[in-house]
Amino acid sequence: MINLSNIKIAYGGRVLFKNGNVQINDGEKIGLVGPNGAGKTTVFKIITGDESPDEGMVTMDPGTVIGYFSQDVGEMAGTKVLQEVLSGAGRVYEIGEKLGELEHRMSDPDGPGLTDDEMDKYGELQMEFQHLDGYELENQAETILEGLGIRRDRWEMPVETFSGGWKMRISLAKILLLNPQVLLIDEPTNHLDVESIIWLEGWLRSFKGSVVMTSHDREFMTRLCGKTIEVAAGSLTSYSGDYDFYLKERIIRREQLLSSQKRQQAMLAKEEEFIARFAARASHAAQVQSRIKTIEKIERIEIPPDPKVMKLSFDEHKRSGDQVVEMTNLGKAWPNPDGSELSVFSGISGTVVRGNKIAVTGINGAGKSTLLKVITEQTDPSSGKCTLGASVNVGYFSQYSSDVLDPGRSIFEEVAERLPMATIGYIKNLLGAFQFSGDDADKKVSVLSGGERSRVMLALILASPVNFLVLDEPTNHLDIASREVLLAALKDFKGTIMIVSHDRYFLKHLSNRVFEIDHGQMRIFEGDYEYYLSKKSGN
Repeated sequence: MINLSNIKIAYGGRVLFKNGNVQINDGEKIGLVGPNGAGKTTVFKIITGDESPDEGMVTMDPGTVIGYFSQDVGEMAGTKVLQEVLSGAGRVYEIGEKLGELEHRMSDPDGPGLTDDEMDKYGELQMEFQHLDGYELENQAETILEGLGIRRDRWEMPVETFSGGWKMRISLAKILLLNPQVLLIDEPTNHLDVESIIWLEGWLRSFKGSVVMTSHDREFMTRLCGKTIEVAAGSLTSYSGDYDFYLKERIIRREQLLSSQKRQQAMLAKEEEFIARFAARASHAAQVQSRIKTIEKIERIEIPPDPKVMKLSFDEHKRSGDQVVEMTNLGKAWPNPDGSELSVFSGISGTVVRGNKIAVTGINGAGKSTLLKVITEQTDPSSGKCTLGASVNVGYFSQYSSDVLDPGRSIFEEVAERLPMATIGYIKNLLGAFQFSGDDADKKVSVLSGGERSRVMLALILASPVNFLVLDEPTNHLDIASREVLLAALKDFKGTIMIVSHDRYFLKHLSNRVFEIDHGQMRIFEGDYEYYLSKKSGN
């Protein structure tokens, strides 16, 4: 369906990749992986035609419809949610608008009516609209909106009143409604809760077209994609399996490459020894020159560097008491503009014990983040009591924590300001562990990506040893490799953890208890995340 042959892309003196080959077949679901900045988004732009390769060729079947969901939603204003989503349906939406216009004229008793040519055109459009399933378009849009967690009572709200995260959902809904032959999706699970991710996974599983996706959610990508393409170290490399297969196969291929390089180096050393020994002998001149020409033509095998990942470990400040948090009839309500109150939850009781690694779950808006704010004393409860135990030292990470960073400071200055007693060497080592080495530490906060800001905040938490970590979506904006480093550090952490995350792989490999908030109440599951899922499904 789509074929990229011997593609090369370079920006200035930096080559993103060369001799790149990508083939997308009908119905394939492909995971596009690689470190941030390696060129994954560039691959998408080459496929869509937004960028042209410096070398190579892009071919695709005539008439192929491509839908591209990116993290840049652009301007979104002037329409209501449902109408905005319907406008993404392409040709079928345009036909519907034209039919509506003609039908309005047909029903206007004072109007000029339609000419014979217009009536013929109306019949043709109506047949095409029916063939494209246009009469089900609005129902399909409503199903997608509900699946992505956008409630029915918000469908007639102006899109400009929504936050960036909700606009991303609206933009994703538009692409899904388009129902293209090839779907390119860049980080579709960002800003989605677990329930919406599960719905999207089901939708994509039943999607008949081809999918190429990037995702920092390992479980989401592994469950969907049966083929993996790595963009790294100046190359595009295909693997005929899912993400788990890719991880194993990449190690095997690297070991094979190391062996090939070792054999090549031994061969070159032997040839160079021959040349050095007989270079001065006229009787061997022809052989020497022949071997020189031969080794000059040999392309040296190079081993690509391993991608940098952050190095992370949390040092426990000191052991806390056995009882870390005690919640008794805890309730929280936020004030409405009209003076009334919106109850988030009430009557919550429970105990967090030292060593617990608790996943806090619930649908978007259930009150997960609010509960963490109450526990960490970011806000007061409206009723009941929440008490921290003896010697509890809290480290709190919010998905909005990076908002407190000073955009005018450099990364080094920001961390140094928070750690006035730390030496320059300590701060540089700390930042180096989070991939901010050399000149990177002098970057201004204002130019940092979401992932870089998250790493700065994690560095600040690490620098102040704690025994109770409260984490609200700590994996947002982190790539898979960084998520796995964070997961390993949290598994080794000797203290207590409460975490909100939409990354199911993360929760499955970390939690030993689950607190679910549902309809203002909290239910406690005395088991890991798999146990929680089995109970939820009735098993």
